[in-house]
Amino acid sequence: MALVYSTESGRLKVSNINDTALAGDGTVRIHRETKGRKGKGVSLVKGLQVDALELKKIAKKLKQSTGSGGTIKEGVIEVQTDDRDKLKAELEKMGHTVKLAGS
Repeated sequence: MALVYSTESGRLKVSNINDTALAGDGTVRIHRETKGRKGKGVSLVKGLQVDALELKKIAKKLKQSTGSGGTIKEGVIEVQTDDRDKLKAELEKMGHTVKLAGS
């Protein structure tokens, strides 16, 4: 759900736009990031085109499989691990097309 301004009536109204679904090519990408995290590596899972509830379930499964913590921010799953290969294998087991992005 999102607030949308209507020029027709000049009011804000609630729309059924799915904020977590990102437009993309259907490929899930796993990025590695250390910037602003005091040198600690974090893997970012981007491009999952699912609703918020399913995103939570996937994040939980990924965190359990790697034995690490994490969170969801703006439709991106952040997992506190450098083991992107394990994340890739788990996502592929769920039926997603996955690419490792960046270095």
